[in-house]
Amino acid sequence: MSIEQRGIRGGTRIPLELPVQIRWKSPAGIERFAQGKTGSMSGNGLLILAPVRLPKDTPISFEVLLPVEITRVPVQLLCKGRVVRQLRSGAPAGLGVVLDDYRLAALKRPA
Repeated sequence: MSIEQRGIRGGTRIPLELPVQIRWKSPAGIERFAQGKTGSMSGNGLLILAPVRLPKDTPISFEVLLPVEITRVPVQLLCKGRVVRQLRSGAPAGLGVVLDDYRLAALKRPA
């Protein structure tokens, strides 16, 4: 795995494909869900590849299951953020998201 250079978004981005679950509220206040995968991550935010297009500044919550090969125990990254950009048209649907808050949560292993 190679680390990408700093781009116009700042921060070093690490290409990493991990499953992600996204939650947000529609303009009518209805909670919505989607599943996707991460495209790259940095300390400031991440690119989420998912079959949704959300307007800029849409607040979202999302969960990323971190690989046990790296964390050694099952750990989930729980985040709150907001959409800051969309992938250009013609590309797979994707969201540029800035992190506003996050925490790590240990997952219980199945018995």
